[in-house]
Amino acid sequence: MKNPTGLVLASGNLGKLREFHQLLGPLGIEVSPQDAFGVGDVAETGLTFVENALLKARAASLASGLPALADDSGLEVDALDGCPGIHSARFAGEPKSDARNNAKLLEALSSVPPGRRAARYWCVLVLLRHARDPVPWIVQASWEGEILTAPRGDGGFGYDPLFWIPERNLSAAELSADDKNRLSHRGRALRALVDAMRQSTEYG
Repeated sequence: MKNPTGLVLASGNLGKLREFHQLLGPLGIEVSPQDAFGVGDVAETGLTFVENALLKARAASLASGLPALADDSGLEVDALDGCPGIHSARFAGEPKSDARNNAKLLEALSSVPPGRRAARYWCVLVLLRHARDPVPWIVQASWEGEILTAPRGDGGFGYDPLFWIPERNLSAAELSADDKNRLSHRGRALRALVDAMRQSTEYG
């Protein structure tokens, strides 16, 4: 990129902030959390990951005056007709709790046997160059896996302890940070975004 710059991450999730630091740091891009600019949670009133990511990015850019990067991500479980989907972070209601979300997911799948628990993480990334950017960068990526019958591992966040990666014979919570960044929906989406930026006349 010609002019590596600072970005505000439209999230207060420390796990996401850590992942974006690891992925963008080598590019010379400094990522600041939105709470550094007094931005709190934005009402996610969209019906899709794209809509919610745009809402979050716009609020962060308006408050900070910086380009804003937002992701909206979630877990799609086939046996639950795509739930929890856009409601993944608040699957068990307010306040947000990974432990309660995981417990509710296990309960919802209690009658579904192993082998029929296909699932995938989705990530949509939106980069706004400014708050009124009419042509934001938008990319999406998924990560295929299965839902375990009990949690494994103590790394990651969200549904990672229940998200099984068959080809690695590990849960997402058992992966090293480097492996997760390489394999995950968020890592794939971010690499796609960076590749697109490098190929553009503006950022290349």
